[in-house]
Amino acid sequence: MDLARIELPQGRRGAEGNGRSAGRPTGPRERWSVQAGLGGDAGIKARRVELDMPPGLTFEAWRHIGRNLNTITNSSGWWLGDWLVYGQNRFPDRYRVVIEETSLDYQTLRNYAWVVRRFPVSRRRDGLSLQHHAETAALPEDEQDRWLELAERGKWSTRRLRKEIRQARELPAETAEKDARTKVIVSLHIDRKDLWTQAAQAAEMPLLDWITKILDEAAVAGE
Repeated sequence: MDLARIELPQGRRGAEGNGRSAGRPTGPRERWSVQAGLGGDAGIKARRVELDMPPGLTFEAWRHIGRNLNTITNSSGWWLGDWLVYGQNRFPDRYRVVIEETSLDYQTLRNYAWVVRRFPVSRRRDGLSLQHHAETAALPEDEQDRWLELAERGKWSTRRLRKEIRQARELPAETAEKDARTKVIVSLHIDRKDLWTQAAQAAEMPLLDWITKILDEAAVAGE
């Protein structure tokens, strides 16, 4: 099977010609040909288990092929997700059979399709992988855009993006917990402290935990 003649859509570029993806198309859809990208005109043949390159390639031609192979790798998740959504919408009674015939992992495709549905084409960013988008897919749209903007600008890996999101989500909870705590200072006579300490030891509890327990029980009884 010769794969080099498949024609696939080109990714979008950001506005104002700044070279940075803004997740918005700026003109007619361009087309990107696997054959042209891999140098089909130079005698390169892409088959299922082989990339056949003729002798005599220049360094620039070889580098060009590598860059386009990277484009194919990074885009394949989007393509598979779009492909599955298309089948779900148009062939609901037959698309599962086709998936089984292709030996593609169904759960992986479902994950791709979920991300695809969460990010319409106009909001997908060329500079980030599908996995970057997947890290933010469960968030509201405005947060998705904010995190993807930070990841794209900072050239974050998916691991870095995941870490930053997790830390940001944990911080408010920690802050709220600290704010919810009230410090109470109690002055005790030494005899009372000894008495309470003995009672806490008898209950096999730390003194502060025992005091808290007694006060909670008294509060409930007084309701």
